[in-house]
Amino acid sequence: MLGFTLSLALGAAALAPIPPAVSPAVSTIGQTAASQAAETSPAGAPTDLGDVVIEGRRLEEATRDFVATVGQPARGRALARWRDGVCVGVANLRAETAQYIVDRVSTVAQDLGLKPGAPGCTPGVLIVATTDANAFTEAFVARRPRLFVLGGSGTDLGRNALEKFQTTDRPVRWWTVSLPVDRDTGEIAVRLPGHSAPIISRAGLSTFSTQIVDDTGRVFVIIDIDRIDGVSLTQLGDYIAMVSLAQVDPDADTSAYATVLNLFDTPEQVDGLTEWDMAYLHGLYESQRILANPGASRDEIASSIVRVRRQMVRNAEGPPPTP
Repeated sequence: MLGFTLSLALGAAALAPIPPAVSPAVSTIGQTAASQAAETSPAGAPTDLGDVVIEGRRLEEATRDFVATVGQPARGRALARWRDGVCVGVANLRAETAQYIVDRVSTVAQDLGLKPGAPGCTPGVLIVATTDANAFTEAFVARRPRLFVLGGSGTDLGRNALEKFQTTDRPVRWWTVSLPVDRDTGEIAVRLPGHSAPIISRAGLSTFSTQIVDDTGRVFVIIDIDRIDGVSLTQLGDYIAMVSLAQVDPDADTSAYATVLNLFDTPEQVDGLTEWDMAYLHGLYESQRILANPGASRDEIASSIVRVRRQMVRNAEGPPPTP
């Protein structure tokens, strides 16, 4: 819907180059992190879904809290998701490293029911590695600001958030552009410069239902190579998958949960996407998205996550024994 090419957004020559000694290190740095995590079981470790599933009420409360903590939709809107498929592009990493990240994000997307992009597709998710992330990001945004702020309501987090995106010290930063669209057709439902919004019929809808939902249009992910020491390529790929496929608050305190979002705080405790993360993503993509109130919409997603998690448990237990 909102595809772009790297050459259009910011000429390839303007990308901060990755020195040869740096790019291959992404796939080898911290390769022992997974084995260290397997050997470590610290006191006060984050809660995993498996620990709470036996207490139905506690599971529901924990899930609602997780959705409220992690989700960061555009202003005044419900959480967005990709509609049918997603194409992933990576720049400034060696071919084998870039391909691993593309394949990992695409595999997770496919597991959620999305179609992965074909070779040569126009990326909806653009992942760029650089050694000077702030300078690169500021130049990127200045060059093509309309890629980041469409000029319509309910499409992004606003100018203050965009400024923070350009100046953060996070090892990985991301910016999501979403769009209110017609639930059935995918037509843009807000006025944008150069576009006219269609008239959305409310026939057959109650005051609590909506025909307008939020679709993800594009995602930018910037990797600061200088800040990812101690992180393996496997961990990094899963982290990028999470923030590319859901609208995640970069400032969320997720220390109470077992999630890949804790990667840069406690890398020794994070192998990759966890049950929390996969249940969250499946719940997001399996929810009906028919409730008009954003708060009610989050509750719907939380209920969907609980159903997904309980199904995971049933699948793990297998069929009951034959009498």
